[in-house]
Amino acid sequence: MRKQVIAILAALSLATVLAGCGGTPDSGSSSGGDQPAGEVSGKISFLHKWTDDQYAYIYADLVNEYLAAHPGVEIDMQAVGDQPIKDQLRVLTSADELPDIFFAWPGDFAKKFIRGGFAADLTEYLAGDWGDAFADSALGAYSYDGKNYGVPINQNAKVFAYSKSAFEKAGISVPTTYEELLATCEPLKAAGYNPIAFGNQYGWPAIHYITQLNAEYVPADVRNADYNPAGGAFTDPGYEQALTTFKDLIDKCSKTGSNGISHETAQAELTTGKAGMQYVEVLEFVSLDNTESVPAEFVDDWDFFAFPPIAGAAGTPGAITGAPDGFLVNAKSQNMALAIDFLKFLTSKSSEGAIAKAFQWPPAVDGAAEDAGLNEKTVRATDLMGSAVETAVWLDTETHAEVAQEYLAGVEKLLANEMTPAQVMESVRATAKRVAEENS
Repeated sequence: MRKQVIAILAALSLATVLAGCGGTPDSGSSSGGDQPAGEVSGKISFLHKWTDDQYAYIYADLVNEYLAAHPGVEIDMQAVGDQPIKDQLRVLTSADELPDIFFAWPGDFAKKFIRGGFAADLTEYLAGDWGDAFADSALGAYSYDGKNYGVPINQNAKVFAYSKSAFEKAGISVPTTYEELLATCEPLKAAGYNPIAFGNQYGWPAIHYITQLNAEYVPADVRNADYNPAGGAFTDPGYEQALTTFKDLIDKCSKTGSNGISHETAQAELTTGKAGMQYVEVLEFVSLDNTESVPAEFVDDWDFFAFPPIAGAAGTPGAITGAPDGFLVNAKSQNMALAIDFLKFLTSKSSEGAIAKAFQWPPAVDGAAEDAGLNEKTVRATDLMGSAVETAVWLDTETHAEVAQEYLAGVEKLLANEMTPAQVMESVRATAKRVAEENS
């Protein structure tokens, strides 16, 4: 167990650099504030990462709503910010004092808790109506070895946001294949636009592209085996193909010097009419529609499309890059029934709708988007994510932290013409081999 704890602490420490980026199943079932079939009581602790007053209030409101319906319950809720929560979880894991319910990103960040025995297996609890209410791709992000260990609270994915007027001026249509995407670049240049706004100052924007392209070129079972710290070989030729395709796309369709350009600066090119498109997260839609920070004329001028599939690639056609945020339940919780009941309430359709309305993000529960008053584009994006055949979780959280760091450094050097795709993968393989030996 000590080795498992040390592994989790090491991963959490490195994750600070990389991220951008337990009762019985029928003991209670709250939904939208209704009384459970079997009343629950006692005290649980709950840790999330939304500290900004603009968003944190919704969790306080929902906790108070649950407490009002369950007078025998106490909930110790704490909120720790995006970066500090990693330190907090490291300390709590070391002291074996994890909260009953705690935030965790999907991928290897969550899997460290799962492999260490700190996250409860929720498969039995999620069987039936509760699990069926989630979008499959969102719930699947917290699966491991065929079991469910986490519950998503939202959905997120990468898509291309594009200027409709730029496409019209260039005489092009929304691409439906990768070849068509590449073919849009010369007409956009001729019309006076930077085809794809791209800034990689902090590394994660490139890794999001690589996540998508790995999913296109490498079969899912191969990727799952390679992303596992205990067995990553990374020998499939698709990994090198992904890097080659990425470099070709950026060279042909973006400005040079992307390692020195921030994602936000690149986005300003799109919103001010200087670029044709940008690969963005759905959670950024609220920024693209914010007339206080972008020109009003842009708000009505943009739309989005999914990364188009690559003909003949050996991976998963229709995969979409992204990942939800979500929660794990402490496997050693002294009040598992209450923890599960509160988590059911927190992810009910009405609660998810309230959270989505506060954040203006796509909910993880089917049907909650309409109740949240989300704009039409976000509702469509929610449907897109819900129908995706696979959600490819961000590579920099899905892989071991040291492997992710090697990928980040290698891709930056690839963009700077300091490494070839073959050299990047050679470096990744060497790090993955060492990590596998340490985790065997």
